[in-house]
Formats: sequence, structure tokens, C-alpha cells
Amino acid sequence: MNTEKLQKVLARAGLGSRREMEAAIGAGRISVNGETAKLGDRISDDARVTVDGRPVTLMSSQASSRRVIMYNKPEGELCTRRDPEGRRTVFEHLPRLSGERWIAIGRLDINTSGLLLFTTDGELANRLMHPSMEIEREYAVRVMGDVTMEHVRAMVEGVMLEDGPARFTDVQEFGGEGINTWFHVVIMEGRNREVRRLWESQGLTVSRLKRVRYGSVFLDKRAKAGEWTELNQQEVDDLSELAGLEKRKVPALTPDEKNRWNRDKNKRRPVRGVKSPEAARTTTQESKPRRSDREEARPITPREKRNEKRSDRGNWSSTAPTGNRRSSGGGDKGQERRGSGDKAQERRSGGQKGNAGAPQGRKGGGRR
Repeated sequence: MNTEKLQKVLARAGLGSRREMEAAIGAGRISVNGETAKLGDRISDDARVTVDGRPVTLMSSQASSRRVIMYNKPEGELCTRRDPEGRRTVFEHLPRLSGERWIAIGRLDINTSGLLLFTTDGELANRLMHPSMEIEREYAVRVMGDVTMEHVRAMVEGVMLEDGPARFTDVQEFGGEGINTWFHVVIMEGRNREVRRLWESQGLTVSRLKRVRYGSVFLDKRAKAGEWTELNQQEVDDLSELAGLEKRKVPALTPDEKNRWNRDKNKRRPVRGVKSPEAARTTTQESKPRRSDREEARPITPREKRNEKRSDRGNWSSTAPTGNRRSSGGGDKGQERRGSGDKAQERRSGGQKGNAGAPQGRKGGGRR
């Protein structure tokens, strides 16, 4: 009787990747024929398997489906099914399946955006993630700091990180100005924050990080940020070949699945913390619309036109009638003449400044 490793069968059933299934077996969550499973157990097709007490329908290697979707992850989303803090996860955006689950092919941290692949085939996911397969991952990186050839040479030759040696297989400058320059880098494994840590080992900081390629799949315009698209038969075959698996026909969607996927298709939710252009306007701008906006809203009435003409005459018109402008101006000139008489009196009195009689002399000069 043919047998297979338990974690491999569970991954093929769409319960998770092999690594996740190994963790579940180690935690005692898996039972086979009524007994708690152990790492290294092998099972046959007729075995009775439960996960957390729930029976699992096993699939042969030929019966399991192989769908793959490409998701364009925005910053701020987690690569987990559920978050205890209620933060947004990538699985909230994916199309719903009947009897299967989406398995993430690799992860991206919360501050990294770009290409994520999901599949229903656990074996495909495991092989594409395993370091021994050396599947290329390409990232676009914006770096703060002056990058020199010595920095690039060190990262290509390899540096020692906390969890072992790491290196880029390729580093190419990709534009930008000043201290913020874009690079494209290629790496063969997917350790936690490995791209960022490689740059940090050279005293440089990554300000933006986006995955643009995984193996043979490039991020393209079919999926904008927060959207997904299903890969076609040729794209799935190329991934299968990279993983060393036999090609398998992508099953057609049933009418119910088509309707459900159409409802779920690209159901975008705004990323928290990002405002729309209208919402980004300042309060002052909102409270004071432009004149052209008011004119477009309604025509100006004759009374409003008269009021505008009055207001254009200046602030003085609100306190003094127009007929009093001459007398008001004449009074000012007379006051100036009285002021000149005061100055003459000061000269006759000897130009004494600060004298107690000086104000009286200025008054007398004014009366003459």
C-alpha cells in the first residue's frame, strides 16, 4: 500500500503549507485513526484524519486542484488569516472557495507591498517556498543614504546576519535622485526582513520596499493595489515547472463559483490612514470656496452686486458720509497749520524742550 508523509497529504488537502502542517502536528492538533499523530508519520489514502477534532477529506495527488492567484498587497496589511488586534489581513480580499483554502506562497511584512501568490495546492506552495529550490524573488527598493560600489559588492558577496549568511544575487540601480535612490535586488530565499537587514548591514535604511516578481510571475497592471487576478494555464504551468511538479489543468469555475468570484472580484477597501484628495483639503480651504465656485452654484442678485460695490469703496465709507470728506480733510490741514505755529513759538521761546510751559506756548501759537 502506498503511503505518504502526513504533512504532505494535509498540505495537498489545502489546510496550509507543509511547514504549517508540521507545526500543527508538533502541537498535537492532528489525529490519525484516533491516535495523536507524530512528526514523520506516513499515512495511506484510506486513513481517518482529524484536525482539532474535525474530520478532513483527503485528496490524492491527481485529485487536488491547482489554482494560483496573484495579489497586489498594499502597505498596512498582515499576511495572516486572523489578527487578534483586528488589523487588516490579506486574506480578507481573496475570493471565497468551496472545500478548499488559499495557501500563501511566502510572506511580506506589514510595511512591504507588492506581489503575493496564493494557491490551493499545498505541495506547489511548499516547493516554491523551500530554500533548496532557489526560486528568485525580485524587489524594488528605495534606499536612504549614499550607496557606494563597496556597499553593493559586500551585499552580493554575502554578509553575516543574526540568523546566518545572506546575499543578493543581483543589484541594479533603477533611478531616483539624491539620497533616495531606487534599486532592484534579487534574493533566493524568504527569511524575515532579509532584504531590509541586508541594506541595514551597510548602514543604509530602506524607506520603501515592494516585491515585483516571484519566480516566473511578474506583478503587472492586472492587479492594482488591494486587487487580485487568477493566473492563466500557461502561468501556472511555468510555476509547476519551476517547482519540479507535473503540469496540471486549472479546473474551470462552476456557475456558482463564477458568481461568487465576480462578487468578490477586486472588492477594494481603502487602506487605513490614507485620505482621498477631497478629504486632504484643509479646513480653511473647505470653509472658503473660490468665487468661481460660488458663481457656478447660483447667479448673484442685484442687491449683492450693490453691496459689493459699496464694500469696494473702502472702509472709510462705513463711518463718514461722502459729503464730509472735504471738511474732514480741511480740518486736518488746519491742524497742520496750528502745528506749524507751535513750532515757531518754540523757536521764539529759545527752543527749550521739556519745559513745563511748552504746551501752553504751543496752544497760544495755535490761537494766533
